[in-house]
Amino acid sequence: MKKNIAIFGGSSDIAISTINQISNEKYNFYALIRDQDKSEELTGLGVHVTIGDATSEEDIKNFVASVKESGEIHGVLHSVGSFAVRPPHAMNKEAFESVISTNLTSAFLTLSIAGKAMLSQGHGRIVFMSSVAGSLGLVNHEAISAAKGGVESMVRSAAATYANRGIRINAVAPGLTDTKLASLIMSNETASQAASQKIPIKRVNEKEEIATVLKWLLTDAPDNFTGQILHTDGGMSKVLV
Repeated sequence: MKKNIAIFGGSSDIAISTINQISNEKYNFYALIRDQDKSEELTGLGVHVTIGDATSEEDIKNFVASVKESGEIHGVLHSVGSFAVRPPHAMNKEAFESVISTNLTSAFLTLSIAGKAMLSQGHGRIVFMSSVAGSLGLVNHEAISAAKGGVESMVRSAAATYANRGIRINAVAPGLTDTKLASLIMSNETASQAASQKIPIKRVNEKEEIATVLKWLLTDAPDNFTGQILHTDGGMSKVLV
């Protein structure tokens, strides 16, 4: 019998790459996305698509309930995110709160609602997308650092809360990755090269590399692996060269 994986923000480049790496002979995929125009690619991959807002408690409850109708939820991937690189003096309260809502509030709602569904099963895996900015001071990243730092702290606490309830909770923290979301930083060759020089391996990450780690966490990681933040950042957060 196939296992079910629910993906919040399923139309992101990294989410789609992850789906492509996981066998659809063993797993059913369900995706909550906001943009109807992005549903065609997912349905072409055999993904069951729901249109909704990952910051809406009602939309998340309805999505999780629809997945549960087909059986237990084996894994959850929270791949909702935004990109805002501006110094605090150039960002107003509304813009800051939007970053927090998109990245952190949606993550908490996913944890709360999907986690509750997993409690009745006695098992499940939840994986969140963080960022190297969650643990490393980067220029003009204050808003996203606050949001992703919150996600990482939440992951550690939740892993402790649910350790004896069979739910394993981890996060992946990529550095700059070649996706549509990062296109503003890599808008030209000069900007891309400048960004690459800050990374020990001297290149940006590929989305397939991030997806490989997400696949492992969702399907193959051992049961004792929980509360971890995996830095898939080319050594940026840990290595000085």
